Amino acid sequence: MAIVLGPNRYGKAETRVVRVTRDGGTHRLKDVNVSVSLSGAMHDVHLTGDNAAVLPTDSQKNTVFAFAKKHGIGAIEDFGLLLARHFVAAQPAVTHARVEIHEYGWSRITGGHSFVRDGGEVRTALVHGGAEGETVVSGLTDLVVLNSTGSEFHGFAQDEYTTLEPTDDRILATAVTAQWRHRTTEAPWDDSYRAARDALLRAFAETHSLSLQQTLFQMGRRVLAERGEICEVRLSMPNKHHFLVDLEPFGLKNDDEVYFAADRPYGLIEGTVRTDDAPDAPSAWN
Repeated sequence: MAIVLGPNRYGKAETRVVRVTRDGGTHRLKDVNVSVSLSGAMHDVHLTGDNAAVLPTDSQKNTVFAFAKKHGIGAIEDFGLLLARHFVAAQPAVTHARVEIHEYGWSRITGGHSFVRDGGEVRTALVHGGAEGETVVSGLTDLVVLNSTGSEFHGFAQDEYTTLEPTDDRILATAVTAQWRHRTTEAPWDDSYRAARDALLRAFAETHSLSLQQTLFQMGRRVLAERGEICEVRLSMPNKHHFLVDLEPFGLKNDDEVYFAADRPYGLIEGTVRTDDAPDAPSAWN
């Protein structure tokens, strides 16, 4: 009985790239996840360990970033064709390229550089009832928002392990989990939810941020200032880091256009904003 190599392929999976196109004060955003897989005359690498026909997966990742800069990202179908044709044409051993792209849609909140990701957030409610009374906590999770400018971070404490460079312009992105406690058990729930969500979004978009902590407070403050039926807001906001990709090795200058959207680790900012007359209800949140 002979043992032979069957169909095979290899590639770089899930390269997250965010492409910002800056037309003055109005920005356009493309957020995609690109997976490349190549196949062809690849028998030797499996059978003998000869890597002569293997284009490193790191090179595939770099190609995605470089093409995002050189060509931009329009329709993901066009970007996929561009990449597939490049790999087949550029590598003699490659006879087939598979490129799968997932695009994450964003809608503009207000102004030119603030976005909310399409779909995704989940509305929540937590109700307590009993002899000690009734409480209602409304909220949402996974409200993903992004400012492509208007965010800074500097003047922070440093120690011997600090490597982070101060910045006066960065992408600020987060996935908001918010809960807000109502003063009573009677409120126009649907209208109240829509208004609180809108207040969170407007505060995020309109705050020139010096820290995510500052943005968190302004978001909670806006809800309380506009919605008298709400007395306390709790917010949990991970800092979804976006890092500029170094394109200089490929002879390209990255003018704050092409970013790697990091998955983890991430900073996690949490806080409570309340009115000074908010009634105590410690069990309401549990």
